[in-house]
Amino acid sequence: MTFTPVAPERLSALRRMKLIAGAMLLFALVLYIVCRAVGDGHGVWGYVEAAAEASMVGGLADWFAVTALFRYPLRIPIPHTAIIPKKKDQIGAGLAGFVSEYFLTADIVHERVAAARVPQRLGAWLAEPAHAALVSDELSRAVGGMADVLHEDELRNAVATFADKRLRELDAPPLLARVIEGLCDSGQHQVLLTAALRGTMRFLDANRALFRQRLGEESPDWVPEFVDDKIFERGFIAIQSFLADLSSQDDHELRGKFDLALRAFAERLRTDPEAQERVEQAKQQLLDHPKMREWLATLWGKGKALLVDGAADPSSELRRSVERLTVRAGEVLRDDPTIGAKVDDALQRVAGHVVSNYADDLAAVITTTVERWDTEETSRRLELQVGRDLQFIRINGTVVGALAGVVIYALSQLF
Repeated sequence: MTFTPVAPERLSALRRMKLIAGAMLLFALVLYIVCRAVGDGHGVWGYVEAAAEASMVGGLADWFAVTALFRYPLRIPIPHTAIIPKKKDQIGAGLAGFVSEYFLTADIVHERVAAARVPQRLGAWLAEPAHAALVSDELSRAVGGMADVLHEDELRNAVATFADKRLRELDAPPLLARVIEGLCDSGQHQVLLTAALRGTMRFLDANRALFRQRLGEESPDWVPEFVDDKIFERGFIAIQSFLADLSSQDDHELRGKFDLALRAFAERLRTDPEAQERVEQAKQQLLDHPKMREWLATLWGKGKALLVDGAADPSSELRRSVERLTVRAGEVLRDDPTIGAKVDDALQRVAGHVVSNYADDLAAVITTTVERWDTEETSRRLELQVGRDLQFIRINGTVVGALAGVVIYALSQLF
């Protein structure tokens, strides 16, 4: 497993502290040599020599202790040295056990989840329009990515089969009855009737010559043509006039009868088994038609295009709807204590379930990760983390050794 590059300032700090600790040990050595070469071992020289000697012993001992944590001192394989490289895997296992026993427990996790106030903090974040836009943008990318990896043929057939099954199971008569009543209550059935009447008028007018020709073919040979013209003109004008009156007069008697007929048909769809059966048969025949199956097969492509295009367009109604829903959800999480408590309780139960059943697996991540680390690099990284502070042990050992040497020499001189 590779590590990130070492921060230069951390490496410089460790080298600096090593240099200071080493310089103090070297100073003690030089001072001892001077005392032995120049001094006579009595008086002040005796105290200085004892301090330098003990300082060297303390500094060397602490140097050995600190170095033995990370490597062999002087590269000599002395027993019980290079502790971290040798015990790397055991340290990882011990750390994993410690975390599993004292951190990954249901009580601690419940406490931390409750203290985190996740619903309120998440709600406050989502309630910001800028954050809602960010969520919408991320969801649109997810939709686009999912659309790219889905199997088109399988999904197209699956959607067509699902739609066909649902339509066949649909109870069509009551639904059709509700649609008809909705049209009647809203008056849209009269709008449709008006459109149909005007369309009929345009159709008749566009095919006037054809109708005149058909009348001529059906008329007896002994009837003069001008008589056929008169009959056709009067009949055609009468029909067009009737359709015009019916399409323009909202209170026309036939419009009322049309309304009553539609409502009566809707009622029959609810109560008449024969009418219901006819509608069901018509539905089944429609679904059995090959063209209907082809149309159902296009539902996935059309729905996918609509969804993907809407998700990709920042100004689409779909994106704006997602942003509004996100803001609203955030406001509810932030301001509604009941919803917040329910979400918090759900999070605590989920977290408790996870740590109760998978604590060992989660802690094993530490073990397996440490096992993958390179031994020498691991030791080096740990030294970079704590080595600077450990150099103070060497410095303290040098200073404390000097003080201890002075005290011991003074006591020896006193007694």
